[in-house]
Amino acid sequence: MRAARPTFGAFNQGGVPTIACFNKASTPLGVDFDALIAAMQAFVDRCVMPVWGTPAKLVKSKGYVKGAWAMVFLDNADQPGALAYHDLTPDGMPQSKVFVQTTLDNHDLVSVSASHELVEMLVDPAINIMTTGPDPKVMYAYESADPVEQLSFKVNGIPMTDFVYPAYFEVFHKPGSVRFDQMKKVNKPFQILSGGYQIIFKNGKWSQIFASASKKRRFGREDRRGHRSEQRIRAARNKLRRADKKKLDRLARKN
Repeated sequence: MRAARPTFGAFNQGGVPTIACFNKASTPLGVDFDALIAAMQAFVDRCVMPVWGTPAKLVKSKGYVKGAWAMVFLDNADQPGALAYHDLTPDGMPQSKVFVQTTLDNHDLVSVSASHELVEMLVDPAINIMTTGPDPKVMYAYESADPVEQLSFKVNGIPMTDFVYPAYFEVFHKPGSVRFDQMKKVNKPFQILSGGYQIIFKNGKWSQIFASASKKRRFGREDRRGHRSEQRIRAARNKLRRADKKKLDRLARKN
């Protein structure tokens, strides 16, 4: 009898996910961690959930929590053990990684990067949703913060990322007819604001389209290891990997 192939994408079973947030970075975040979690909870409750219907409960933890999703803060992809966190939690649940030093080196804010990962994880937890759009030969990734990622607004006094609304991915809307993003800066479906980008699948290949040449250059200089763009490719091949709990436990004992 053939063993059933595991499915890692069936994350939404009708419940409200708990997201365990834990900090393994030695680099200062630039914001109090408890305040950041509280601001992200308010960001979900007040902004994301009413639009996308994606509630979540964020909790501070020291590591993975059984059955919970995860958001782990690391220095960078070269931090010892960083790659052992892989794409999913040890239980095969959604996980986001925030690379603190990498974020700061890119002159970005950790709170904006973390909220970016959070909203995109809630909207597309399996990293596998795509849609048609203005170019009939292209499939567009359902990434809710990438097109507006340079914009932010404050929640509880802490900057959070702008994000697009469901109408953004509905090409039939006329310009200005509905609200396309939280900050009301997008005027039409699939518009990419300055500093933003969009992941696309065309001619059998993954790539990105940019709003500006300067963003394309900055993007090319960034360390993209562990980013959702890489995870999306693995998800399309059904190769998302669970965190290596044994390796992480060994590393913790060494420290």
